[in-house]
Amino acid sequence: MPEYTDENGLLHRDLAFPYRIFRPADASGECLFLLHGSGVDETTLMPLARQIAPKATLVAARGRIAQEDGFRWFARITPTRFEQESIRTETDAFAGFVAEVAQRHELDLSRSTFFGYSNGANLVSSLMLLHPGLVERAALLRPMPVLDEVPATDLTGTKALIIAGAVDLTYAPFAPALVTLLSRHGAEVDARIVSSGHEFGDADAAIVRQWMGGRTIAVSPAS
Repeated sequence: MPEYTDENGLLHRDLAFPYRIFRPADASGECLFLLHGSGVDETTLMPLARQIAPKATLVAARGRIAQEDGFRWFARITPTRFEQESIRTETDAFAGFVAEVAQRHELDLSRSTFFGYSNGANLVSSLMLLHPGLVERAALLRPMPVLDEVPATDLTGTKALIIAGAVDLTYAPFAPALVTLLSRHGAEVDARIVSSGHEFGDADAAIVRQWMGGRTIAVSPAS
């Protein structure tokens, strides 16, 4: 495991979203923004992110909507329907957070990947569609489309990786619609399926790592 600098492990509350910065002593200059799933916190994606990019600086942010013993990124009506005002309010706030945290901690957004899981992945896709140009690369695990109305966004030059779970009966059926949505807006989308449910694991880490490195990924494409 890499050695980390003194700033790591501290929960910062100086910006709109609570967050932690993990910067390896031999940091590569690459950055991963981590957006967790529902009902947990910013620490849950850390082990997976370290597998994917051990020399990257990690920005682990926390959603602001309380859920059970953890947090989420925007309010939901049902497991697959979400409050539209909440999505837009939180997405706008997060866009401002990204710009501020990048400036404050000298992060290069052109070398950043936004890595989201489930509800966090849905916030990232909303960020792409509502604030084009902010996200250049996004890795989305178990996502679905959440915006009822999508603006005429140009995502040309944006790259997205979408990984669905083959036996994720609730969310996997929605993944192709997100692939189509982002592609129609000009994004370059790589869609993949892993043999799991809604949970994530080593297979996801391997795919994201290879995708970030620009290598061919030998798994089944999404249909």
